[in-house]
Amino acid sequence: MAATKIMIMRHAERPPDDGSIDGVNMAGSKDPECLIVRGWQRAGALARFFAPADGHFVNAQLATPDTIFASKVAHHSPSFRPQHTVMLLADFLDKSIVQTHIKGEENALAADALAADGTVLISWEHELIPELGNLITVNNTTCPQKWHGSRFDLVWVFNRPSALAQWTFAQVPQLLLPGDSAEISV
Repeated sequence: MAATKIMIMRHAERPPDDGSIDGVNMAGSKDPECLIVRGWQRAGALARFFAPADGHFVNAQLATPDTIFASKVAHHSPSFRPQHTVMLLADFLDKSIVQTHIKGEENALAADALAADGTVLISWEHELIPELGNLITVNNTTCPQKWHGSRFDLVWVFNRPSALAQWTFAQVPQLLLPGDSAEISV
């Protein structure tokens, strides 16, 4: 088998560069490599976004993931935000988060995602998401080539009905928290 749906999202909200808001770890201690409170709120809301209680998704493009990937912490990429963003969803679904790749290993991540069965969810760093999209679709025209730095509220969805079919692309606004935008990237 191979993946028939790959959903990619940016990790949830991070501390701003100006230091005006602190990131916090699971224990509530300050940590600049963790989500801010709004990010933790988003992470919690994502559990029902990807696994709705009544089984009806807010958008037909979405599905409950069979496999969840997030970037692994490394010396040059110390952020816990990608893992924290999907941690509550993974716990809710009783799944492990696959953390075998670090930022900069997008080729290997894409290969593993494509080889996974069913529906895949990837939580990653926003600047590298277009590259992941290009690796999945094997072109640079199917998805936008930039993820706007202020957006934490989108999901890119790549679909194919069979392993021989071409990938299609859609963007799904999360609309989980006040201030989330219904606009999609262009």
